[in-house]
Amino acid sequence: MAKTRYIFITGGVLSSLGKGIASASIGNLLESYGFRIGMLKLDPYLNVDPGTMSPFQHGEVYVTEDGAETDLDLGHYERFTSTLTSQKSNWTAGRIYEKVIQKERRGDFLGKTVQVIPHVTDEIKAAVFDVGRTVDVALVEIGGTVGDIESLPFLEAIRQIGLELDEEQVLYVHLTLVPFVKTAGELKTKPTQHSVKALQEIGIQPDILLCRAETPIPADIKKKIALFANLKEDAVASAVDVESIYEIPLIYRREGLDAAILRKLKLKGGRSRLGEWERWVKRSKGLEREVTIAIVGKYVNHTDAYKSLYEALAHAGAANHVRVRLEKVDADGLVDRDPREVLRAAQGVLVPGGFGVRGIEGMIRAAEFARTRGIPYFGICLGMQVATVEFARHVLGLADAHSSEFDAQTRHKVFLKLRELRNVEDMGHNMRLGAYSCILKKKTLAYRVYRQEKISERHRHRYEFNPEFEYKLENKGMRISGKNPERNLVEIVELAGHPWFLGCQFHPEFKSRPLQPHPLFVSFIEQAKRGATRGR
Repeated sequence: MAKTRYIFITGGVLSSLGKGIASASIGNLLESYGFRIGMLKLDPYLNVDPGTMSPFQHGEVYVTEDGAETDLDLGHYERFTSTLTSQKSNWTAGRIYEKVIQKERRGDFLGKTVQVIPHVTDEIKAAVFDVGRTVDVALVEIGGTVGDIESLPFLEAIRQIGLELDEEQVLYVHLTLVPFVKTAGELKTKPTQHSVKALQEIGIQPDILLCRAETPIPADIKKKIALFANLKEDAVASAVDVESIYEIPLIYRREGLDAAILRKLKLKGGRSRLGEWERWVKRSKGLEREVTIAIVGKYVNHTDAYKSLYEALAHAGAANHVRVRLEKVDADGLVDRDPREVLRAAQGVLVPGGFGVRGIEGMIRAAEFARTRGIPYFGICLGMQVATVEFARHVLGLADAHSSEFDAQTRHKVFLKLRELRNVEDMGHNMRLGAYSCILKKKTLAYRVYRQEKISERHRHRYEFNPEFEYKLENKGMRISGKNPERNLVEIVELAGHPWFLGCQFHPEFKSRPLQPHPLFVSFIEQAKRGATRGR
């Protein structure tokens, strides 16, 4: 087997420059040449994983097939490439240190002094080499910004890898910022110079610079950057701001980034096959018709809290030849407002997942509005739960119906913690995480959408449907259209006689891709498009 190549992506100047999308875009380019890739995100923070971090601070928690709660950048990796991420694909400093300390407690170090070098750095290197074991190229993104004290062990580890492997096996890509200063009327290279210098002081000479800027970087600016960064001019690429993130691989190819990477790593890749991706980007940018979807959620004021959800809607919009306009509605604010005023422009209502009681009554009002007015409704995880609670309250007449998560004293607990359910084995943690199978009933909306009887979807939740209410709901028109066969847990509910009303316990957004949009989102937008055509 040929030697695995490793590409390390670092960032400088400031955070949120887009290292994750840059990494995913490079992976996209390499796959277009036929290479097998693996992807890894190394995060310097001390949390063991992002699962308990606030969406307002960290954004979305992405979930892999094997149940890892990970950084949202892994969603970019899966949307841009064919790779399936896993527990091995996201390591935080907290998880690294935890593993080192566990080894020390077991006596694995034979009483030696445990130090950052070599013990922590060796653990980081082991994570990197594990991802590279079965692929041609492993892409490793280092979170944070060069100069942050918490990033130093990770940078030291990748510096050591550069020394240990052959020269053509390792490539360092550094993403930096070239700001435009309006008062001076020009692009400024000094932040990039300082960022590269900080990396060089650690012992890493970047091979390629990706320079973020509002406009394309002129040749003379590239020449200046290359001179101060100790690089040739063709190693400096312009990473210009674009309308769609999915354009970025195409921008990189026009900048010659793919050729520079193949040359440095001495890879022969034949001819790039980006045609289908390019056609999809062109089609998605040329959409003229529009549908409006109201997202009634808890975290709508944070751009990245529902990242995969927004992308899945965009994929479904392109599949239906419409642009999806998002009307973001704070669920908490809907409690004291008339849904007819707030949601009047929406051709569809979507209530996403979340934790905690804040905004629940607003979500329930949104579900009632969509149910009673025949507006397409899509409830995901918590959105499925509030739709079921709303139906129990207003159709079954159980005024105090709720989930035990929000009202432990209610007499009508429509949703219970997993361990509260009878005949359900302990699953080893307090959440259902990762992929679980689901059997669909025939002659249901869910079956028509998926066009198959057995599906698999990713989960992230603590509370499950109480089977005591199954007959009562179905008797009044809310169908249980999907169940997990292993534990007989309800996965999907829908309304008979409604144009499109479906709630699912899982998170379908995690499996949507530009070229493979998720069927539930495609069907939901298709129905919303019909409403827009009728001029609702």
